[in-house]
Amino acid sequence: MKIGFIGLGVMGRNMANNILKSGHELKVYNRSTKIVKEFEKKGALIGKNPAEVAEECNIIMTSLPNSEIVKNVILGENGVLQGAKAGTVIIDLSSITPKAIKEIAEESEKKGVEVVDAPVSGGSVGAEKGTLTIMAGCKKEVFDKVMSILKCIGEKIYHVGNVGAGDTVKLVNNLLLGANMVAVCEALTLGTKAGLDPEILYEVMSKSSGNSYALTSKYKKFIHERNFDPGFMVDLQYKDLQLAVDTARDLQLPLFMGNLTQQMYEMARSEGLGKEDISSIIKIYEKWLNI
Repeated sequence: MKIGFIGLGVMGRNMANNILKSGHELKVYNRSTKIVKEFEKKGALIGKNPAEVAEECNIIMTSLPNSEIVKNVILGENGVLQGAKAGTVIIDLSSITPKAIKEIAEESEKKGVEVVDAPVSGGSVGAEKGTLTIMAGCKKEVFDKVMSILKCIGEKIYHVGNVGAGDTVKLVNNLLLGANMVAVCEALTLGTKAGLDPEILYEVMSKSSGNSYALTSKYKKFIHERNFDPGFMVDLQYKDLQLAVDTARDLQLPLFMGNLTQQMYEMARSEGLGKEDISSIIKIYEKWLNI
């Protein structure tokens, strides 16, 4: 099967690598040519634009920064739909709004093209190892059709509903992650300021009711080691919180914790932490408490 892959950023390049390693013929497109040349050396074909990639491939996978870019790459001039044939499946691995992916699916349906929104969780490490969690929104028969492809990049793969459901699950999950990370940083700095040893504090909390993924995954390897190389960047967490805020607005749902949490990541960005791991939120509390 010939697969097209568009968007070779931190996540995309790792996922595309795993597609290539699985023995599939791969054709790639990326705005930056440096990474494209690396894939050419590995045996991938190169497309001059998304439309050309779609002309030759049955499955098109996209991994891009935001809703606007995804819509432009798929629906715009020289976009995927311009070159796609009936029966093509577009798998969008980005994290965008459910509203945006539904609009893309509606336009694609007119040409007989199916769409799967399949955002991923697991960060760059999961993308590199092929152990991502994937939440797919699409028709069940389409999910079954692309399952073997998704297995090349992910370990835990869920069919969560129709188109839009995947992005909805992702934004809800990342809303919870973002809020939990802020709570972990707040709790650790409060306890430390009160005179507790943070190591003891971590050991107790990680075995108690206050435990969370944010605590266990971000304390030892990041906060304790003062290593804030991403993992998951503040800028990306901020973007995902914006997806939650926008979706809540569409649903006329007050999102008190979501808006408050997003402001913490806005503070982190204003402090120059946008490209650091989300655990760097602790630096803001340390600054406030002078510890």
